[in-house]
Amino acid sequence: MRWIVVALALVALTSCGGSSGRISGSASGPIGSACVSAGRSAASGALCSCVQGAANQTLSASDQARAAEFFAEPEKAQSTRMSDASTSEAFWERYRNFVSMAEAMCKF
Repeated sequence: MRWIVVALALVALTSCGGSSGRISGSASGPIGSACVSAGRSAASGALCSCVQGAANQTLSASDQARAAEFFAEPEKAQSTRMSDASTSEAFWERYRNFVSMAEAMCKF
């Protein structure tokens, strides 16, 4: 079960390949910084910029900060997804929308 959540948390990294012309700029922002810092081989500056662009369109600043923690601590994604708290459930829905947008925007 944990790996399913980890896969959701990292899907933006594996399904995006970089800048597709839809998002430009740097990976500045909490999601982009976490993406770069995660040290995954697929994480290029262009990819992290694309993922940050999706975050900018779908998540508030506080949601971005919360989601960025998942890169370093995937177990936080699991506990958030499994939480019965209404705030966590609402966040998880927004997070899933972000992941879907990142997948769509960052494909090549």
